[in-house]
Amino acid sequence: MSTQNPLFFGSIVALVTPMDNHGGIDFEALKKLVEFHIDSGTDAIVSVGTTGESATLSIEENVKVIEKTVELAKGRIPIIAGTGANATSEAIVMTKLLRDSGVAGCLSVVPYYNKPTQEGIFQHFKAIAECTDLPQILYNVPGRTGSDMKPETVARLAQIENIIGIKEATGEVHRITEIKKLAGKNFIVLSGDDATGLEAMKLGAEGVISVTNNLAAKDMAEMCRLVRAGELSKAEEINRRLMALHRDLFVESNPIPVKWAAYRLGLIKSPSLRLPLTILSENAQPKVEAALKTAGLI
Repeated sequence: MSTQNPLFFGSIVALVTPMDNHGGIDFEALKKLVEFHIDSGTDAIVSVGTTGESATLSIEENVKVIEKTVELAKGRIPIIAGTGANATSEAIVMTKLLRDSGVAGCLSVVPYYNKPTQEGIFQHFKAIAECTDLPQILYNVPGRTGSDMKPETVARLAQIENIIGIKEATGEVHRITEIKKLAGKNFIVLSGDDATGLEAMKLGAEGVISVTNNLAAKDMAEMCRLVRAGELSKAEEINRRLMALHRDLFVESNPIPVKWAAYRLGLIKSPSLRLPLTILSENAQPKVEAALKTAGLI
């Protein structure tokens, strides 16, 4: 059974990968983002996950961004590397390349497009875990992958020593208690759904891997701290103010809205994304702008 890792809790940002107007990685802006999160009290950073546009970065670029993020953090905040792929062999390559990078662990998504069986999902993650000593966090997001990793499969994987937790992004909060029951109390469960993140923590999740955190970092850190301290009414007050952001940062495919919002707040220099993703449409911009105002960010 996995032993709980104290590094993975609280408010964890699913960090955007800043780019210039031509789609090149903006490392100067990346430095600014890392400092912003350290100053804001963010508990950990996920580098090059879904929100970091892992799907359109090459393996070389993925590794370079993750290693640079570790370098910029200088040990002040844990960095979790996005290492998922729909080919098990590619996920293993990514994981091995980061062996000595200084990352605190890896976040690995259920294989997308292939639609594996539950046994295939189990064998995929087992093979990755066996290639490394790095802590592995599973990532279940059926809306992106087309496959749903069932709690029973998570429980089987929890028996593997370095598979220590899961980012559960179905938004079905009852799964938190189900996974905890089946996988054991030391298995870390992190919400991957901002809109239900608070409810997930109330049911025993250790924290939230958050898109909203890119913008409202101080509020998300404080909300998670309050929940963990049992001060639920204060946490719920913050969450209500952020709920429009939780919702409207998905008005178009993530990370389209959050990149535009980060640009609007001056956190990055360009809202640029790589094709096939395009900049937030003019029709959607007022909605995200209104959510930023409701959150008190502008």
